[in-house]
Amino acid sequence: MQHTSGARPLDPTDQAPAGTVLLRGGFVHSPADPFATAMVVDGGTVAWVGSEGAADSFADGVDTVVHLDGALVTPAFTDAHVHTTATGLALTGLDLTGVGSLAEALARTAAHAAARPGDRVLLGHGWDETGWPERRPPSRTELDRATGGRPLYLTRTDVHSAAVSTALLDLVPGIADQPGHHPSGPLTRDAHHAVRRAAYDAVTPAQRAAAQRAALRHAASHGIGAVHECGGPEISSEDDLTALLALDDPGPRVFGYWAQPADTCADLDRLRDLGAIGAGGDLFVDGSLGSHTACLHTPYADSPTTGTSYLDAETIARHLTLCTSAGVQAGFHAIGDAAVAAVVAGVRAAADAVGLDRVRALRHRVEHAEMMTEETIAAFAEFGLVASVQPAFDAAWGGEDGMYARRLGADRARTLNPFAAMTRAGVPLVLGSDSPVTPLDPWGAVRAAAFHRTPEHRISARAAFNAHTRGGWRAIGRDDAGILVPGAPADYAVWSVGDLVVQTPDERVARWSTDPRSGTPGLPDLTPGGDLPTALRTVVAGRTVFARPIG
Repeated sequence: MQHTSGARPLDPTDQAPAGTVLLRGGFVHSPADPFATAMVVDGGTVAWVGSEGAADSFADGVDTVVHLDGALVTPAFTDAHVHTTATGLALTGLDLTGVGSLAEALARTAAHAAARPGDRVLLGHGWDETGWPERRPPSRTELDRATGGRPLYLTRTDVHSAAVSTALLDLVPGIADQPGHHPSGPLTRDAHHAVRRAAYDAVTPAQRAAAQRAALRHAASHGIGAVHECGGPEISSEDDLTALLALDDPGPRVFGYWAQPADTCADLDRLRDLGAIGAGGDLFVDGSLGSHTACLHTPYADSPTTGTSYLDAETIARHLTLCTSAGVQAGFHAIGDAAVAAVVAGVRAAADAVGLDRVRALRHRVEHAEMMTEETIAAFAEFGLVASVQPAFDAAWGGEDGMYARRLGADRARTLNPFAAMTRAGVPLVLGSDSPVTPLDPWGAVRAAAFHRTPEHRISARAAFNAHTRGGWRAIGRDDAGILVPGAPADYAVWSVGDLVVQTPDERVARWSTDPRSGTPGLPDLTPGGDLPTALRTVVAGRTVFARPIG
């Protein structure tokens, strides 16, 4: 990209709005003009979108002209489910994502412990035994040996269980009596939550701020302009959320959710004091499939358990009724079919108590919503529930030989994450990563939704892209953002791309069309195996929060 008309060099540390900016000579993804090649930004707002010929009339009247040289401009992505501090700690610490064996995981753990002699508690993330030849998690004895007897907290990839060392258990009195404790293996449920609190209590405010900055800068480098932070007493802390929302570091916008059941109006007052915009996020109704804690109607295929239920329909209804009466958006974490059914029953009871229209108006959310049925899909549409989904889950664990099939059997696994059926029913989808569970990778998420491992669940790239941009704003009650039209916030990303195409998941028609007569704004070719777009610049409210170095 080139800059003229008095422009300063592109500097990611320069956060001031650049007055009026004309971007031209590229492709602008906008419903206002599917053939747009130029855009004018005035301070923090999109002022105009249109063609190259019309851009000439603006060139002499703006402060800066950016020559795109064929780059693509899109709305900045919103990642609707993030754990910012945990993401930063994974980026800057021990990350076992993708490690191929238990032996390698233990070797990396030992090397990390040796390299961090001053850490009060060693923190790590990302192990997944389902892909290891040993087919088992690390034992406590093995972790004690790898760490030299130091405290270690090592979360599984889904963050719903953790392998820990004996020294960490010693910091938690009474841990052996907590539900979910195991004498030698990973901890789940209350025992896991207790050791997580002890581990994160050892993180200093400076370490936390550094992790949060690392995560937000990483997000910006992937064209993400906003994140929905999913905090709560079982997964982070009040100090963690308030520090993140107060962080003096220009970057993506952060919208916080706090996952604590509300029993009284005072609970909602506390929510507002924390700066949260909703009483939801990871308000756990159940756990995860990988850790055998997602709550099912029938047992797992590889274990006699049906998982764990943390909240019943009555508690869900009480939370929703109180939130709806107070005009507060609520939400829940629900993965298994029994958990999703409990949410639907609770929402139905709340609607009976306060009225369907009031429930629908607040766009209450359900995070993950993986094991859906025709009945629960219809209920989501009826109650206006937003499904906050993670297509990368299917890319990582779907398919005939994936973790889902091992946990549930192939037939049940094929029903997971039915994005197409949900979209046809009118269920609003919003996309996220659940980082650090899966990486901050919005184009990867769009690809995963468009090329779902189960073909009948695929949605168009355009639908997935909209769910990852405008959908994230609609999920927080904003219908005026996440698109590039005059009057919208100037939150956008500039991408290096190849050909732009229009994708449809229906095999009966051409999968790809570049016919301009379609009048549909094109998107990058996301065919699996090809390169994904590279972010050149991310802008939030007219301020550059990321710029890729040249050369």
